Formats: sequence, C-alpha cells, structure tokens
Amino acid sequence: MDKIIDKIAQAIYDKKGSNILALDVSKYSTICDYLIIAEGNVDRHVIAIANMIQEEMRSVGLRPQRVEGLSVGDWIVLDYAQVIIHLFMPGLREIYKLEELWSSATICDLKINLAVV
Repeated sequence: MDKIIDKIAQAIYDKKGSNILALDVSKYSTICDYLIIAEGNVDRHVIAIANMIQEEMRSVGLRPQRVEGLSVGDWIVLDYAQVIIHLFMPGLREIYKLEELWSSATICDLKINLAVV
C-alpha cells in the first residue's frame, strides 16, 4: 500500500499540488486505511490534480469506487476503498480541518521525487 500512497502523492506533487499529507487511519476508521489531503490553487487546478491521480491509478489497474466534487472543484474526494483522497482549494481545508478530526492518526512518511518535472 505504501507504493500506492507514494504514487498518489507523486501525482499531486507533479501537478504542483501543495501541503500534501498522508495519514494512517487504520486504527480509527472502518471506512479506509489511509487519507491523503492536499491542495490546489484554484478550482481548475484541483480538478487537474484529481484527473492526474485517476490517470496514474488507472495505470496500475485501480479505479475509484466513488468520485465527488469533480464538477465544482473546490473539494474533490476520490475513494479508492483503502485510500481516500481529499483535494481542497485553499481556505476550504482550513474550514473542515480534517487533520484535526484525525489528529490521533499516524502521519505517513511519503517518498516523493522532488526532481523537476
């Protein structure tokens, strides 16, 4: 699962997403094992990040079970069963504070290639 989480984080980074955080919520949630939270600059940027993630996941044979918010782009949720990805526009992330909701979760060490793309 670590490779999938790193692949998602890399896709976000490559599309210039920011404030990427992965949380291991397996001890606290029956819905999923991991949450990934990140931001885009504006709605179109958030949508582009979501599309990139879906493209990368399709390349390894994974499709989301559910996608919400893709038509608006202010908060997009991609549900891959074990991993749920929340992509926000700045400001909305501060309102919903998912990090605080899952404050007991373990922060995952992401392996992102920081080389220029």
